Formats: sequence, C-alpha cells, structure tokens
Amino acid sequence: MSFQDNFLWGGAIAANQAEGAWNVDGRGPAKTDVTTGGSVKEPRYVTFIDKDGKPGKVINGQPIPEGAKYAVLDDYYYPNHDGVDFYHHYKEDIALLAEMGFKMFRLSISWSRLYPHGDEETPNPKGVEFYRSVFLECKKHAIEPLVTIWHFDTPLYLEEHYGGWNNRQLIDFYVRFATTCFKEYQGLVKYWLTFNEINNTIMMLNLFGNHAGDKEHQQGYQQLHYQFVASAKAVQIGHEIDPNNMIGCMICGITFYPGTCDPKDIMVNRHMWEKSIFYCGDVQCKGKYPTFAKRLWNEHHVQLDITEQDLEDLKHGCVDMYTFSYYMSSIETTHETDDMVSGNFAAGARNPYLTYSDWGWAQDPLGLRYYLEMIYDRYEKPLMVVENGLGAYDTLEEDGSIHDDYRIDYLRDHIKEMGKAIDNGVNLIGYTTWGCIDLVSAGTGEMRKRYGFIYVDKDDQGHGTYNRYRKDSFYWYKKVIESHGEDLD
Repeated sequence: MSFQDNFLWGGAIAANQAEGAWNVDGRGPAKTDVTTGGSVKEPRYVTFIDKDGKPGKVINGQPIPEGAKYAVLDDYYYPNHDGVDFYHHYKEDIALLAEMGFKMFRLSISWSRLYPHGDEETPNPKGVEFYRSVFLECKKHAIEPLVTIWHFDTPLYLEEHYGGWNNRQLIDFYVRFATTCFKEYQGLVKYWLTFNEINNTIMMLNLFGNHAGDKEHQQGYQQLHYQFVASAKAVQIGHEIDPNNMIGCMICGITFYPGTCDPKDIMVNRHMWEKSIFYCGDVQCKGKYPTFAKRLWNEHHVQLDITEQDLEDLKHGCVDMYTFSYYMSSIETTHETDDMVSGNFAAGARNPYLTYSDWGWAQDPLGLRYYLEMIYDRYEKPLMVVENGLGAYDTLEEDGSIHDDYRIDYLRDHIKEMGKAIDNGVNLIGYTTWGCIDLVSAGTGEMRKRYGFIYVDKDDQGHGTYNRYRKDSFYWYKKVIESHGEDLD
C-alpha cells in the first residue's frame, strides 16, 4: 500500500476567497477587498480614488497612481467581500468535510481579522475567537488544521501607509501576527505554513510572457528577502512556543520542461527551475541563499538590503517540511512557435503531449511525480501537496446532484502518480486538494471556475442561496480516504 494509515488526506481553502464577512466583527480590509471580479478573458481590477477625488481602476498587480487611495466603489462588484460565507457556515462545512473522512483541513488566517490595520499592539478579540471556534470544530471531528499564516492578504493599511513588503518594518508586524497565532492556538494547531506560494513574487516577473525590468526585479527580490526573514523568525518562535509545531514553506509548484533538445533550451529550462522554484526552496529549507542567487541578482543589477542578523535568522529558521501547490506544467524554449497557450495564469508554448483545461492549464499528472521526486531528492524533508485540483464548469441538476466525472478523473490520475512517488522513496505525508468547498477564484474572481467536492450556490454576480450540495466527487473522495488511496475507481 503506497499511502500509509496516517496519511493526511484532506482539502484546502483560503480566508480571502471563502470567508466573506469582510467588514464584520472588526476585520480590516485587504487588497482583495478592493479587487473586482473578472473572467478568463477580462482581468480583475483594483479600484481607487485619485488625489483629485476621481474614481479609477488599474489591472490587478499594477500600482495605483501616486497620491491615490484604495477604495470600494459603488459601480463595481467585489466577490471576495462575501466569498462563500464560510464565516457563518463553518460548522456546516467542517461537518461535510468530516463526512468525507478528512484527516486534514488547510485554511488560512486573515491577518486583518486579527490585526485590522496590521500595526496594532494587540489583536482583535473577536477575530481571535472566530478562529478558535473553527479549530475547536475541527478538533471535534478529529480533523488536523493546516494553517497558512499569510495567504496573499496583507492588511490594506500596511500596503497604503508602509508600502507593504517593500518596507522592512513589515517583518516585525508579521512576526507579531504569527506569534499571536502560535500562542492563541497552541494545542489546537500543530501544522503551519508561513507564506503561501512565496515564490510567486519573482516567478510572475518573467513567466507567461511577462518581461519585467531591473526595477521590478529589485523590488521583487527585496520583498522576498523580507518575507524570508519574517518566515525564519516565525519558525524559531513557533518552535519555542511549542516544540511539537511542524512548520513548512509553501511553493507554487510548476514542472518546467525544455521545448526541444537544443542545449539552449536545456539551459533556459534549468535557469527557470532555479529562479522560479529552487531559489525560495533553498533559502527556506537550507537556511542560506544558493550559489546561483548571485547570477540571478546580477542579471538585473539587484542590490539587496541584507544584514548579518538576517543571515543568522535564515540559518536558524529552516522549515520542517516542504509543501507546494501543483496544477500544471509549462514549456520553456528559445525557439519561436505558433502553437501557444492563452488563459488564466497560463501562456507560452503548448505541449502537444498534454490536454488543457478550459482555463488553459496543462493537465500533467506525471509532472507531479517528477516534481515530488526532484524536490525530495534535493531537500530530504517531509512533503505535502497542499493544492491540487481542477477548476471547471459544474452544473447543478434539478435534483441537487452535480456530476463531475472530469474532476474525479483529474484527481485520480494525480493520486496515482503520488502513490508511485511514495513507492519510489518520497516521504509524502499529506494531500489537500484545492478548493474542497467551491470558492472565489483568486485569478479571475469567478465562481463558475469551481474546484470543490461541495458545490456552493452562488454565481459570478454574487446571487444565490449559498446552499451547499454534495458533488459526485464528494462520494468518490470519501471512498478514496476510507481505502487509504487504494480504491480510486
């Protein structure tokens, strides 16, 4: 049997995509709260009021004009405001997860629910108690929480008044937030992740056809350094508060292939692995910058603000486990091609050996095994796949059923490859599928791009009953967990 009895089967959500209640019980706003809905063809926008008092918008990821202030505007729809209302449905939702037999439930803590501005001395009591109630509910059902401390939701106040992660001061604010989490939930939470998909900051600079310059690289690498230090400090504090804490990094995992056997393609592919995947993994797992870091910095004339104390913190703040998301693979080539992919966070050369989702993502289960075996060989730390799933259009039938065989097929193929990796010696300890409950898509802001085993009745304009329905995949995954991954039919 590939999967042992203590394997941590489960699923994952994120606070900003699921909770809703964006301004309830003292929670402050995050950037997702000023981010509009979009689609596979229409980008999400961030809205603001400029220095002259005029409303405006920029594509999500671009800076707002100098002197402008982030703002919620009447003419736009903000899907994250309500999410799928996990804030008021968490008992019902956790009971459904328990019905499936979940061993682990990955979720995140909204920083601005605990610290509305992010720079307060003491946390918001109502926010602290909400998460305590969630974790107690998990405990009641014998489900281990896997808690992401930061999942793309820096308090908006810190973005506006401190410049976000461009400012070294955010290290201290984050450490205070993380320390509160470790102390308040000691005995309820054992598994922690410091930063979600931390490598996105630099991976997106050149991925999918982007061509960022020196300024963007300087900023990206500096932001990352401050996050590395914040993570390392949190790891040390988390171990001091409770030596039983198991704290991990979380990497956006993409398997990269050379487009041809041209040596130039082989080299550009290696460099993509180093920049996009190994750079962050090496710092967080080995406690030091890799040898190729100097080459990456020199390529864009990056001069980092690094202190001797930073290097000591990195050295002593290595994570206990390596976790990652995996949805797709990608092609790297120096050659021109007319066969291109275009979709949500997906672009570049098409792989003729793979099929693609409605959002342009290459479906590549073997790429997951490749990634698992390569990463375990490099770091020799316990691994978890903490995001994996298929975003697809689902149809709610009149009788309340949802027939999602395509999702079952996708997950089955990936679980098979995980089993082979374990048989080959990889220490894989957990698997939490992404969006186990339907939620707002991070990339497009849509609801129609559904991932869950549990259907939530809400559409792209926020209309619906928010009732929960079990999909066919719900019953299938229950069977998978009961059989320890043996019964995949």
